[in-house]
Amino acid sequence: MSVQEYLDKHLLSRKIEDAVNAAVRAKASDPILFMSNHMRKAVPSAITKITARQILDSRGIPTVEVDLCTNKGMYRASAPSGTAIGMYEAVELRDGDKGKFLGKGVSKAVKLINEKISETLIGMDPTLQSQIDQAMIDLDKTENKTELGANAILAVSIAACKAGAAEKEEIMILPIGANNFTEAVQMGSETYHHLKSIISEKYGSTGCNVGDDGGFAPNISSFSEGLDLVKEAIDRAGYNGRIKLAMDVAATDLCIGRKYDLDSKAPNKSGQNFKNGEEMIEMFTKLCSGYPIVSIEQPFDKDDWEHSKLFSALGICQVVGDDLLMSNPKRIGRAIQESACNALLLKINQIGTVTEAIEVVKQAKDAHWGVVISHRSGETDNPFLADLAVGLTTGQIKAGAPCRGERVAKYNQLLRIEEELGGQAVYAGENWRLP
Repeated sequence: MSVQEYLDKHLLSRKIEDAVNAAVRAKASDPILFMSNHMRKAVPSAITKITARQILDSRGIPTVEVDLCTNKGMYRASAPSGTAIGMYEAVELRDGDKGKFLGKGVSKAVKLINEKISETLIGMDPTLQSQIDQAMIDLDKTENKTELGANAILAVSIAACKAGAAEKEEIMILPIGANNFTEAVQMGSETYHHLKSIISEKYGSTGCNVGDDGGFAPNISSFSEGLDLVKEAIDRAGYNGRIKLAMDVAATDLCIGRKYDLDSKAPNKSGQNFKNGEEMIEMFTKLCSGYPIVSIEQPFDKDDWEHSKLFSALGICQVVGDDLLMSNPKRIGRAIQESACNALLLKINQIGTVTEAIEVVKQAKDAHWGVVISHRSGETDNPFLADLAVGLTTGQIKAGAPCRGERVAKYNQLLRIEEELGGQAVYAGENWRLP
């Protein structure tokens, strides 16, 4: 083969010319390095290796971590998990060996990734997210991902998404509550520390103990008592009127029969503070009129469609479906049809792949719903939720209090993204719900 034939076969002359022109247009200070990077980006990316391991999540419970390698780099991701597991969500694969991690080990999921999933995906283009996810879904062959495990599939799906994202450049950031995300982090952090002082003053230092998500857990007896504490912290921080409130009622945990036991988590519960659905609606209405509440998550039981519809119809605030929806497209479709809520709480481990997560976000947005990208109680330091919230322009992210590493990782990632975008970063402001 002659030199000219070699150049023609690999289109080298055209590629080199393109790289030179790009360096000139960019006025690159180091044109050789610029041209090298430019030509490297032009090479089609392919998955070359996938390696999984067992790590610990924020609760000390095993989860899956994946290193996905392409010919351009290595991308790491891990799977979060929750405490409550619904019947409609994708199923995690656990070992079940009580002699190791009390049956919570994930060595089976790790083995399936290293042997079965890896073999299927090697050679695929990481930018083809839907094809990668579909290949794993087809390999699993079950509706709830019971064969391979949602934790195995999701960790690989996120790693592939990060690898694919490295090939793309356009991104938008739409956090809420301030003029930009940097200011929002400052406001949130200052309010958090004022809240810690207030709780310490009123309940003693034990009131400042934190839960899985980094939130404080003082012995309060009502929703109003908790809202008063946060409102006072906002006032002390000097952000009155600039920070709104949201509630996660988690009403499925309160439901007994057709009533809700509001004493179920109180320290000195009487067991007598029961409310029916209509009384719950009345209570939420009063709370929204007395406090700057703009969003209520899971105000009713997962199967209480009737009162979810009645409350949503009032249009008082954003009504977020958590247990009601389980990130399940069929339940989301029913909720849209029946107007049972107007926002989706997306927990990606409930659905199992990035592609399916994107599809349900589109389903929600097409219905003019809000979308909240949510963490789980068992998180890792993987900041992917921040990337997902930005990439899908959801405007809302629920990542916990700014005090634990696995929670702060998400906020720090958003700060980096905003810095990287510079003047291109778009702040949602008052359009936080429908950016």
